[in-house]
Amino acid sequence: MIDTLTPQHWKQYQLIDTGGFEKLEKFGNFILARPEPQAIWDKTLSEEEWKKKANANFKKDFQNPDKGIWSHGKDLPQHWIMEYNAEVSLKFKISLSSFKHVGIFPEQAANWDYIYQKVKALNMPKPKFLNLFAYTGGASLAAAKAGADVTHVDSIKQVITWANDNKELNQIPDIRWVVDDAMKFAKREIKRGNKYNGIILDPPAYGRGPDGEKWILEQNILELLKMCNQLLDPDNRFLILNIYSLGFSAMIVDNLMNNCIDNITNRQVGELYLEDSFNKKLPLGIYYRFTS
Repeated sequence: MIDTLTPQHWKQYQLIDTGGFEKLEKFGNFILARPEPQAIWDKTLSEEEWKKKANANFKKDFQNPDKGIWSHGKDLPQHWIMEYNAEVSLKFKISLSSFKHVGIFPEQAANWDYIYQKVKALNMPKPKFLNLFAYTGGASLAAAKAGADVTHVDSIKQVITWANDNKELNQIPDIRWVVDDAMKFAKREIKRGNKYNGIILDPPAYGRGPDGEKWILEQNILELLKMCNQLLDPDNRFLILNIYSLGFSAMIVDNLMNNCIDNITNRQVGELYLEDSFNKKLPLGIYYRFTS
């Protein structure tokens, strides 16, 4: 059965409006307008209302489609702090990047809750948790706060520096930071004989490792999931896979996981989404998770 999943506990984030291939969002005290390729419907608010509300707007650089420029007023700080308050309480540094990202993916809060609860439920000293394609570390923070021994892997050094800022904000004593290509790291961990109780993967459609290694989701995800199967503890384990790619469906992800992971139980597969103020649901990728 295909499920849908959205966060339930945000107080400092709001998806205000969507449409016209954009989204209008509130992060803490500031409102941002940025591109959203899946918002193909009309906006509910007028363009004038969007302009009045937004503290900053992101516009693509047509000479370099992977990047863009933020236009904003003087009242917007270089960065600010926002909080997520649920069973797990987390703080994040928010900042405007040239890739339209701001430091968190709000829909992932549903997975932070799941990770925190599953690590606690393992009821063992220092469960081992691996975060691949880890970005600024929301999942890493949730696992660490639940008592896990966390390894955080990302190919971009500046992003790991940002994740470390988040660790300091949350007064978490230790996370293992690894600047590496996810595939290379997984292969080395298998050779070392290391096992993990929890793994989360949030791979991009395309990417580059620190030494120029090429990542193409359709070509590489099968091999990486098979490696994750070898890295998971056979008894006390859980795994989360997030895929934000228009070419993938929940059915494809379900088939992949059944092909790659042994003895799956307690499985959930479906779409992550956020709902704006006008009841429009914005799909934000496929998730798959299981525990045993």
